[in-house]
Amino acid sequence: MEKWFTVDQIDPDTHIISEYRHWEETHCYLLEGEERCLLIDTGLGIRNISQEVKKLTGKPVTAAATHIHWDHIGGLEYYPDFCAHEAELDWLNGQFPLTLDTVRSMVIDRCDAPEGYDVSTYQLFRGVPSRILQDGDAIDLGGRVITALHTPGHSPGHLCFWEPQRGYLFTGDLVYKGTLFAYYPSTDPQAYLASLEKISALPVERVFPGHHSLDIQPEILIRMRDALRRLNAGGKLHHGSGTFDYGDWAVRL
Repeated sequence: MEKWFTVDQIDPDTHIISEYRHWEETHCYLLEGEERCLLIDTGLGIRNISQEVKKLTGKPVTAAATHIHWDHIGGLEYYPDFCAHEAELDWLNGQFPLTLDTVRSMVIDRCDAPEGYDVSTYQLFRGVPSRILQDGDAIDLGGRVITALHTPGHSPGHLCFWEPQRGYLFTGDLVYKGTLFAYYPSTDPQAYLASLEKISALPVERVFPGHHSLDIQPEILIRMRDALRRLNAGGKLHHGSGTFDYGDWAVRL
């Protein structure tokens, strides 16, 4: 079978599982503790991510969704033990705000799909989380504790995951290099700024985004926060005001 996932190692018990053959270049993160593992996001669902995870660990795995968008929940079907924020539970029971045909078109768009892949078989994941996360909730993996931070803006129930002991911040779609999306009806530009204020105050050592370049430094949190502050001060931090380009990142409002 053609190689779909690319695996990189951050440290002895933290791995990145990436999907570079799709333009979204989605990154998922496997964090291993002494007792169990946390898989932050499960990718597109074009291929079975659990097969890659099993190559890396034999411990039980809990999955956690940064948010309930199709490109982050595709592998949740393999993880009945999964976490999500309560604000997006409706999206998990058939009320996702895009049609299945629209999602399928995005799945196959600019995708070097595996030979024989039939996008007509793609289904949006539906399910009930084993745990509903709220802001500040701790996920104990045994000798390794991850904190869920509610960071809405890109979506109502968006979560970042913070590991203070290592200074790791897993930012999902709140922060990455490229164009940040804050123009959908389900986005909230003002909440986006509040979330950037929140995470930029943390003593972050390393940023791990949901998409695109992994060459990303904590200073981008400050730059993004300050840019949205300026947009807000200028009365432009609202839907319909346009796309603002800052070099290695942009925001579409």
